Amino acid sequence: MPKKDEVRAVLSALGMPLAQQSDMCCHTLLALCSIAEDSDWADAKNEWMRIHDIMQFMAVSYDINYAANTRETIRKQAIHHFRNAAIIEDNGKVTNSPNYRYRLTDEFLETIRNYGSDEWDGIFELFYKNYPSLIEIYTSKKTMTKMPVEIGGKELMFSTSRHNELQKLILEEFAPRFAPHSKCLYVGDTAVKDLHKDVKMLEQLGFTITLHDKMPDVVLYREDKDWIYFIEAVTSVGPMDAKRILEIESMTENVKAGKIFLTVFLDFKTFKKYSEALAWETEVWIADLPEHMIHMNGDRFLGPR
Repeated sequence: MPKKDEVRAVLSALGMPLAQQSDMCCHTLLALCSIAEDSDWADAKNEWMRIHDIMQFMAVSYDINYAANTRETIRKQAIHHFRNAAIIEDNGKVTNSPNYRYRLTDEFLETIRNYGSDEWDGIFELFYKNYPSLIEIYTSKKTMTKMPVEIGGKELMFSTSRHNELQKLILEEFAPRFAPHSKCLYVGDTAVKDLHKDVKMLEQLGFTITLHDKMPDVVLYREDKDWIYFIEAVTSVGPMDAKRILEIESMTENVKAGKIFLTVFLDFKTFKKYSEALAWETEVWIADLPEHMIHMNGDRFLGPR
């Protein structure tokens, strides 16, 4: 029997949906097991792999070549479901980080290594018996790495990353100091693009947002001043340069409130790295120096331009 059919039988026995028993999903799991067509299941491994590594393994071992833009399909159709089922785990990095990787959980590795052996039925039965608790354990493990943040009296959970750490500081440290009583209209997450989005208020203020528009990392609204803060949290890319401001201006051409463009950095070292790219008439806040701001113009201080 071909290896993809063997692994499909395992996925079926675990009760995975038919969509997650597709050839793509089967070959994804084979790659994560490091199992080629002529490999023995006893030699399965659980080494950390990127989506790119998985696709390379498919190409070399199974002569299956997916286009580069298939990465997200593999992630959504296979990886996410395997992770939710405690078959694999990730290393907790930011989703778009080059260091983001996946591997088999230790429990599934020990089970799959026995596929086809005399002990398979008993070992799989034991794994399946513990399957619900394993899912709970790995789900809890994933949740424990998240960071809580309160927005409008509602607690939301950021996935763990330097970028989200900085966004949390914007909401909890910057806003009380320099945007008091402001309301968060939008904040994204490295794992969930629109973690919080006040569509009603955005529309009332005149926002016209399409699927192609890239929202700033954080948008705050201070009603007493009628000011909107457009904030980019920068750890590796994306300061408020001239191009970014033009993009936001285009997206908010019907917005009458005063507009403040702000770039936030974790530390002074990162600010220095991007200082030459920052547009004039913008503001800078550095989390390591929370009581101070840098105003990219001498004639006026914090306020809409």
